[in-house]
Amino acid sequence: MIHIFLNGLAASSGAGLTYLYNVVPKVSNSSGVRTTLAVQPWLRQKFEGLQNVQLISPSGLSGAIERFLFEQRRLPELIRHSGANILISTGNFALRRSPVPQILLSGNSLYTSSVFYRDLRSRREYGMMIGTFARGIFAKRSIHWADQAIAPSQAFADELRRWTKREIAVIHHGFDADIFFGGHKPLSEQINKKLRETEGCLRLLFVSHYNYYRNFETLFRAMPLIQQLLPKKRVKLILTCKLQRTTNPGSYDPRQAAKLVRDLGIADSVVEMGAVPYESLHHLYRACDIYVSPAYAETFAHPLVEAMASGLPVVASDLPIHREVCCEAATYFPRFSCECLADAVANIAGSLQEHSRLPAGRERVINFDWEEHVRHLLCRAAAMDRAKDGPLEDDKASYVTHLPGERFLEAAKGTEYVPNT
Repeated sequence: MIHIFLNGLAASSGAGLTYLYNVVPKVSNSSGVRTTLAVQPWLRQKFEGLQNVQLISPSGLSGAIERFLFEQRRLPELIRHSGANILISTGNFALRRSPVPQILLSGNSLYTSSVFYRDLRSRREYGMMIGTFARGIFAKRSIHWADQAIAPSQAFADELRRWTKREIAVIHHGFDADIFFGGHKPLSEQINKKLRETEGCLRLLFVSHYNYYRNFETLFRAMPLIQQLLPKKRVKLILTCKLQRTTNPGSYDPRQAAKLVRDLGIADSVVEMGAVPYESLHHLYRACDIYVSPAYAETFAHPLVEAMASGLPVVASDLPIHREVCCEAATYFPRFSCECLADAVANIAGSLQEHSRLPAGRERVINFDWEEHVRHLLCRAAAMDRAKDGPLEDDKASYVTHLPGERFLEAAKGTEYVPNT
């Protein structure tokens, strides 16, 4: 029996929540594994009732600074009290003095993105720039504090390796079709009303809350060009956010983006749905025609996998991570070229019925499996726990992590763990 302390206190939106929603139930179902899960109080009900999972939900952690101080000062004692063997930290920051071996899941590419810093400077977001730089210092140190750092993609692992001069393991994030398509919660009547108003239009979908690094502005500048290239078809851009300051997580200011929409004269073509619950999201994908992502920084890009699984053609900026996730199943464009983006969308729109990349997209999704992710992660945890008693003889990790779920812990007894030194 291995006992894992999973620190999910940083999960509040986007990829962090997607990770917990998919991974925690699978860890719960893993034979020979107990879990203590730390999450924010408002998330507690999502995980109540899971077998072999004990919940800790500290209150009063209203911001990143309060959470970080709590983690560094009080979490070690909670870990000791829980009796856990291994700590898995999910929020980019490790404990400086973890009482047990620690795996750090690194997942924020903004700390290593020079483009993001230039963007902040151009927007005069000096406070955010200083804050990101300061958090980046601790994120970099965290990779040194942890016994093992893991990235969700090879592209991001390469960035972290250049940044920290440390070896970074790679375990791809996954996709669970049963969970994603199994949600029975319908779209709200308000969203369905907006979809009915766009019937007969070409619907482009972009799933993201508003932020700077998702590069909304390039997509907005492409909209008039797309409409010019498709004069016989009304084009609508479906957003899962609203361009209002109080409706998005974080401190990103959407007012300039909203002004750009007005200045371009595309307000009638941009449909702001607002946040869509994860359980309902598959309905929105299937109601749209093409998925578009102009992001200039990413770590894994879950929506691309969701779009491919939903049968949507994908148009994505030419980031290494986008190419790693989609391979030949997407059309790529230079990330700040609205002209190339418009050309790509128009070319796909002209042959939607017989679009050749759809089978490739669905085949590509098979490579991303949360069950496989959990097997790899738990195998590493078991090997680290075993390594406390001294080095082991054979490195069988590549074999062990592909075994059926009930056997991986037994097999991990013969797996060598190499610490992050």
